[in-house]
This record gives sequence, structure tokens and C-alpha cells, in this order.
Amino acid sequence: MVYTITFNPAIDYIVHADGVEIGLVNRSKHEEIYFGGKGINVSLVLAELGIKSKALGFVAGFTGEAIEKGIAQSGIDTDFIHLKNGFSRINVKIKSSKETELNGQGPEIPQEKINELFDKLSKIQDGDTIVLAGSIPSSLPSDIYEKIFDYMNGKKVRIVVDATKDLLLNVLKYKPFLIKPNSFELGEMFGVKLETIDDVIKYAAKLREMGAVNVLVSMAGDGAVLIDENDEIYMCGVCKGEVKNSVGAGDSMVAGFIAGCEKNDYEYALKLGTAAGGATAFSDGLAKKDKIFKLLEQLM
Repeated sequence: MVYTITFNPAIDYIVHADGVEIGLVNRSKHEEIYFGGKGINVSLVLAELGIKSKALGFVAGFTGEAIEKGIAQSGIDTDFIHLKNGFSRINVKIKSSKETELNGQGPEIPQEKINELFDKLSKIQDGDTIVLAGSIPSSLPSDIYEKIFDYMNGKKVRIVVDATKDLLLNVLKYKPFLIKPNSFELGEMFGVKLETIDDVIKYAAKLREMGAVNVLVSMAGDGAVLIDENDEIYMCGVCKGEVKNSVGAGDSMVAGFIAGCEKNDYEYALKLGTAAGGATAFSDGLAKKDKIFKLLEQLM
């Protein structure tokens, strides 16, 4: 079983407009609503690929109820922790000549509710996979990722981490099964500007040396690079299509890679991850099964 953890789920309110002028009344052409957060996005794309998962996290208020109901209607098994105060955040994303986002803060998460999360983690069994994705709300301990690794110590559980900077660097000592920075984030971690694919491979290899089992680096128009647990290097080009959306493409790549690992073939997992990321980038929302496998044909 795959467990995804979304500390701060959200309703994404997507507004399409011809243009936006600050200080004036602007009108949209049309709007869309999606229920998400990085871990939830992974669960939704895993479902498209036939992989069952359970979505964990914290929800609050009427927006939290909407998120939970919407995810369940998509066929995802949910086990959210309900907070008594506040409401789950709404992220407003304006798509015009430029893409602008205004992300909500989310509710406060008290210690007793954090304890509930660890109670749920205690039920995870050997062979399961945990996906830790995204930033940490200010009301959670800054080392919550590390606390989860410590808590799972002794179990044969694969932990996937999709985070940036210190959140990622601080868990390398625990040997996460997969990390997925993009090339910009990779350079940021080491304080360098990566200008070539060789640069990307060099610093991805450093993350392997620091403890990561598999390192997957997305490089936008330059494709992706994987250094696997045997230090084998795989490269994959990009899929062809019209980019419509940047939200959730990285999460989709993570989901595709996890699904591809079911075949015990890292090269295939890289290609399926790339296809899933592309399918989201070429869609208005998250990737759908038919588009993922159509793009996979390009890469095979």
C-alpha cells in the first residue's frame, strides 16, 4: 500500500482571465476547482495508474469537508485527521498572460493532532510506501519529516521525499528510497548554477553519496535524469505536447515513478514518471490514464 501525507491540503481555485490589472475589477473567462496538495496529487495520479493509496493529512472546516468528499469521490481512500478550529486553505491561481498564485496559510495543527498522525503511521506495514511531499505548515515542527523517519525506523518501508532545501537535505541520512528535486532546486541546495546535464549528474550523484537511494531530477525542457540505487544513470527526453499547466506535474512524475517501480525496472519507472508529468503539463488538470500511456509510447 502507498500512503501519501499532505500536511496542508487545499482547494485550488483556478481563474482564467484575458488580463489582470492591479487595483481594478477584473472578470474571469471561466473558473475551475481542484482538490489537492502535493501528496493528494500523487494519490490521484496513482489511481489513474491502477495503484491503490491512502491519503493522510489534516483537514478543517467546510473547505476541509469539501476536500475530503471530493477526493473520496475520485476513488481515493482517505484517512484525514479533522481539526476543530480554522479551515483548510484555498489557493487562488490566476492564469492570464502570466500565471499568478495566492496561496492560503491553512489551519493551526495542535500537538494532540500530530500525535494522531503518528498513531496512524503505526499501522503501516513492511513493504508499504510513504510519500512525504511539500512544505510544512508553520504550526508543525520544522523537523517533522525527520521525526517520521525516526518513527518508522526498523520497518522495511520505502519513503519518498519531494521537498526542497533543508527539508530534503536533513533526511538524506535516513536513506530515503526516492528524492525528486528539479534542476533549479538541486543547484540551490549546493549554492551553484547548473548549466549542463553533466552538472546535474554531478550534483545528483552527491545526493546519492549523502544517502538517497534513488535520485530523480526533472529538468523541464531537457527531460529528466535518474541515478538509481546501483549508481546506474538513466536519461529521458521530454514528451511532445502543448504546455497548459504547471500545477502538479512534479507530483505526477513521482506517482508515475512509484507505479513504474512495480515492474522492478528503473528505466521504465523513469519513462512512466516522465509521461505522467507530461500528461499533467499538457492538461488543464492532473494527468489521466489514456494521456499518460499515449505519451509513454513516445518515450518507448
